[in-house]
Amino acid sequence: MNTGILLAIFVFAPIIGALLSYLIGRFHKTARDYFADLLVVAEFVGVVFLFAAYDVSVPLSFEIPGFAGFGLHFIWDGFRSVYALVAAIMWMMTTIFSKEYFKHYHNRNRYYLFMLLTYGATMGVFLSADLYTTFIFFEMMSFTSYVWVAHDEKKASLRAAETYLAVAVIGGMVMLMGIFLLYHTLGTLEIATLLETAKACPDKTMLYVAGACISIGFGAKAGAFPLHIWLPKAHPVAPAPASALLSGILTKSGVFGLLVVSCNLLYGDGNWGSAILLMGTITMFLGALLALFSVDLKRTLACSSMSQIGFIMVGIGMQGLLGEENVLAARGTILHMVNHSMIKLVLFMAAGVIFMNVHKLNLNDIRGFGRKKPLLHFIFLMGALGIGGIPLWNGYVSKTLLHEGIVEYTELLAEGHVQQILFSAGQMKAIEWIFLVSGGLTVAYMTKLYVAVFVEKNADRALQKQYDENIHYMNWQSLLALTVSALSLFIMGAFPGIVMDKIADRGVSLMHAGALHEQIAYFSLTNLKGAMISIGIGALLYLVVVRLLLMTGKKADGVKAYVNRWPDKLDLENAVYRPLITVLCVIGGFFCRILDSLVDGIVVLLRKTIYQDRPLPFELTEGTMFTYHMGNFLNAVEDFMEQKFPKWKHRHHEFVHELAMVRLEWEENKVVLSRTLSFGLLLFCIGFILTTVYLLRVYW
Repeated sequence: MNTGILLAIFVFAPIIGALLSYLIGRFHKTARDYFADLLVVAEFVGVVFLFAAYDVSVPLSFEIPGFAGFGLHFIWDGFRSVYALVAAIMWMMTTIFSKEYFKHYHNRNRYYLFMLLTYGATMGVFLSADLYTTFIFFEMMSFTSYVWVAHDEKKASLRAAETYLAVAVIGGMVMLMGIFLLYHTLGTLEIATLLETAKACPDKTMLYVAGACISIGFGAKAGAFPLHIWLPKAHPVAPAPASALLSGILTKSGVFGLLVVSCNLLYGDGNWGSAILLMGTITMFLGALLALFSVDLKRTLACSSMSQIGFIMVGIGMQGLLGEENVLAARGTILHMVNHSMIKLVLFMAAGVIFMNVHKLNLNDIRGFGRKKPLLHFIFLMGALGIGGIPLWNGYVSKTLLHEGIVEYTELLAEGHVQQILFSAGQMKAIEWIFLVSGGLTVAYMTKLYVAVFVEKNADRALQKQYDENIHYMNWQSLLALTVSALSLFIMGAFPGIVMDKIADRGVSLMHAGALHEQIAYFSLTNLKGAMISIGIGALLYLVVVRLLLMTGKKADGVKAYVNRWPDKLDLENAVYRPLITVLCVIGGFFCRILDSLVDGIVVLLRKTIYQDRPLPFELTEGTMFTYHMGNFLNAVEDFMEQKFPKWKHRHHEFVHELAMVRLEWEENKVVLSRTLSFGLLLFCIGFILTTVYLLRVYW
């Protein structure tokens, strides 16, 4: 058997399984749950087998020729094997957890359908060998994951889903334009050949334009500033297992695209690296600041995801500035991607345990829930210590490498070994401090969550007593999924030479990083210094900002309340994007009305002159010709039944009128539905996909 066919199985087995699970769920919901569990476990076993058995020094590839004229190409190498394994782990754990989480939810069959469809699409993105294949599965992933955000169909969920879909559609259009430009310039979309063909390209300007367009699409999915607007809105309303996947793995599909552009198309380009570094720094700091102000558990974790994506982008930017000396930055980038995925898997599932018991997310409502729950306490603490960059936990290792990349470049600038491009040595020192302060903000907001849920008591004593007595808060399957995931965070961080270095050695292939010539002393005083500074800043921010500024004064019961003091006017979506879209729609509608009126005028003129209108035999007062004739037919059938069967119980219908009313109601519902933004976006997506496939067939 051709081993490469396993790559196609990894992609299409979940897609086929999604359809089978839906059919099974129509008849037996428990059987569907076990089928989904079996499918993701089998996929995990297959990925682990290939991960362990295949030597990635020789990439494994598989091609499905003829699709849209260009074919689908998959590849298995170092980076792709790492993220295929991460995706398999995350889907296995969240699917096992979903069985209990969705116990009292509606539309579970729909959730499993789109959860597995998204799994296959995500695998297609990470295993893609060219940008065409990446684009196909990237767009599929965006559309299927949209259903996660809109799952409970509440007003907030539908609005967040609109935002998510709008960002995905606009980003997809810009990305496609960049792909066309790139193919026109280089004549190839194969990721492995982009580096060499880009070096030989004389028109660097076109590479910048194509790279920028492609990066906008991928950056939108990653949650990078200023396209981050969907992320803080979507996570709080999506089910917790979906939030874990949105944050932990779908954002990394966007990062994957940024790596393709930055480390292949524009490898070692200082100008591009400076731009990515700037956007990453803003994303890193702003996300952490938003998380500190939030009083919603899942929104805090969502803003935290934005911040951690910023840390990763800082690593990507440093690779562009360091060029061939990018070893530390590249290793920090891949490790922080993996660490963030695993950490958010733990934290969002822990948040899901809280929500499925309390059905609330506000810190004042869930306060004290975890006080007498040592296992949940341990699980959440592992995630908090990991994302806080505390020594002996996995986040410390990747943040240390990213910090060392900044320090290395700053020293090279100060000593004159590299030429200044955008940032001077002093400005790089400022970026280093923003990096450390962002780490401190991470410590502060995670301390805020931890203290609120596991240390403080609820203001309502009766509610606190109810929380304390709730000892059966999750079943053994959920417990196993959360505990194993949480333990992995400590194992990865406590033994970096055994675990983390092996992941980095394998994963940096996409970034064309050199080999590590000497063992990194992760726990040396020099490396511990950066972590200690961030921890100190975090402690200070928690004591001064959180306890004094972000909590109200004591009430009669002596308990302070958490408040969100972030101004609503600073919501970028409501302040900028939605008004801008409204203005564009008004302008577009104005010109469309002019054209519509012009066409109507021409039609009327032709009817009155060249084409003479003929009078209709009669005009219907209601309904259409179809409803009129069908109603008369049904009336005749009813009259026949009355004559032939006198004892037949008839109801004396007037079918002409009733069918006309049914049609009128259907038309009204159609008009209401057609006026929603989501419906318009979905129709646009369908047309966009069909047009894209047609153009690709013609173009290639």
